Amino acid sequence: MHALRKNHPLRRIVLASAATVSGMVLLLSLKPHASPQNVLALPAPSGSASASSGTGGAGTGTRTVTGTRTVTGDTIQTRWGPVQVRITVKDRRLTDVTAVAYPTDNPRDQEINSFALPRLRTEALTAQSADIDTVSGATYTSEGYRQSLQSALDSVSG
Repeated sequence: MHALRKNHPLRRIVLASAATVSGMVLLLSLKPHASPQNVLALPAPSGSASASSGTGGAGTGTRTVTGTRTVTGDTIQTRWGPVQVRITVKDRRLTDVTAVAYPTDNPRDQEINSFALPRLRTEALTAQSADIDTVSGATYTSEGYRQSLQSALDSVSG
């Protein structure tokens, strides 16, 4: 009786082992996430108010329109690329938060940010502060968003 006959249990073991090894080789051959070099930078919001110009940092792009102030936070370097937010404050109340720069180098970055950024914006507007929860699956973006938001809020209050 041959060991690899159709009804013999050793045949199943050999086939299962070969399938497992093949699967592991395929998984280990996947390439890691590359660090993005390209970042989407959205244009400054248009309006009738004059904007002050600067080269970066908190307070860059500050605009005042009848009790409304728009401030761009610091650019925060994360593992996958820079994150920067712009806030609008009206009568000491946070009325808008916009991600100005965030990683968009590859489809995975785009997928993560398409669900993370709206959640982070909603959290910030609800909390009226940078004390917001991290979005699961977007830890680095969430941390950069929180830090840039805090720097913009510090600029407004200071």
